[in-house]
Amino acid sequence: MRFALALFFAAIAFGAESAATEAERVAPYYPSPRAVVLEMLDAAELQPGELLVDLGSGDGRIVILAARDYGVRAVGYELEDSLVRSSRRQIDELGLSELAQIRQQDLFTAELADADVVTLYLLPRAMKRLEPILQKTLKPGARVIAHDFAFPNWKPEKTIPIDDDQELDGLPHTVYVYKR
Repeated sequence: MRFALALFFAAIAFGAESAATEAERVAPYYPSPRAVVLEMLDAAELQPGELLVDLGSGDGRIVILAARDYGVRAVGYELEDSLVRSSRRQIDELGLSELAQIRQQDLFTAELADADVVTLYLLPRAMKRLEPILQKTLKPGARVIAHDFAFPNWKPEKTIPIDDDQELDGLPHTVYVYKR
């Protein structure tokens, strides 16, 4: 089933290559189901005062839940203008602007040196491109939590399968946990 999902994403990303934006090439907008987000945040073992960075933050759900439910600082990087505006509006409405922010910026240029946790749900080719950037930039002890697609050369510390149920999208999901 994961192969079918990868093919779906690849078809979207490669099928419209000539017209695709950078955001579409690293991952089409396909939000992580809430149950997966909660598992990702739980696996991150967030502590007060930590910084979570979400690469390709989409509608901001990880950033918002990390700030609201865990009280950590959270920064999302997203290129799509409508998603950035919507995320920022929701952050303001929830009164989370002291903890949460969305930057309209290419995720490959994200500020990662201070990140304690990085979350992402990106296509395999983006994971491959991002792997050396994270390896070089992240501080020791930082955790990386990936949804569905693993890094090609890193061994996850933990792999968490999430079975299909009514709350999900009809597909099984996997969360990969890495530590620097």
